[in-house]
Amino acid sequence: ARPMGYPNRHPFLTGLAGGFLGAGLFGMLSGHGFMGGMHGFFSFLGLLVQIGLVVMLVLWLIRRFGRSSQGTNGFGMSSPRGMPGAAPASPRPSAGGAPVQITTADYQSFQQTLMDIQSAWNQQNIPAMQQMATPEMVSYFNEQLATLASQGARNVVSDVRFLQGDLAEAWRENNMDYASVAMRYSLIDLTTNATGQVIDGSSTTPVTITEVWTFVRPSRGGRWLLSAIQQAR
Repeated sequence: ARPMGYPNRHPFLTGLAGGFLGAGLFGMLSGHGFMGGMHGFFSFLGLLVQIGLVVMLVLWLIRRFGRSSQGTNGFGMSSPRGMPGAAPASPRPSAGGAPVQITTADYQSFQQTLMDIQSAWNQQNIPAMQQMATPEMVSYFNEQLATLASQGARNVVSDVRFLQGDLAEAWRENNMDYASVAMRYSLIDLTTNATGQVIDGSSTTPVTITEVWTFVRPSRGGRWLLSAIQQAR
């Protein structure tokens, strides 16, 4: 997300346009005046051509990036507390997706996975995560842990307490069952540097989080695996 108040600028586009305009202005100003002599006239024509090319390029890029931005979904992507970045997006149900009945045992599985994922994150236990999440999610977690390590930092969560879980939707598609659940929980979130100094969070004040966790399993049965995390509005 871009901080409020900062202009929407693309460095590559700014540098490219600046190069075109700079070349034209330099050619004109190093001649015999703005309209003085044949050399100045052709410099001015060259500048107009360059300006036209830049305008066409800018309009093309605006249309291109505009179409890309319209393709995003309505959820703001996030990750579990302490895991910065965007988690992989979950598949969305198609119009013909059949509903799936979620049982009490399934809810208990979702809650236990929440607790176990947080524990594996603390221990940086990738093999344990592989038993609870899809390969895409495991890769995401591993990337976030590597980023923290490269910064000489470590994130630890504790006192995780499950507060509430509400089913958002459940469906069946391509012989796979999906369930999206709004998970509300609290925890102590703390990030320290290599010397143990606190650089983010608090060791005493808990934070409450609500996220939509999406789980997947084969329709024939099996363990639910975490496939995506989305921040609830």
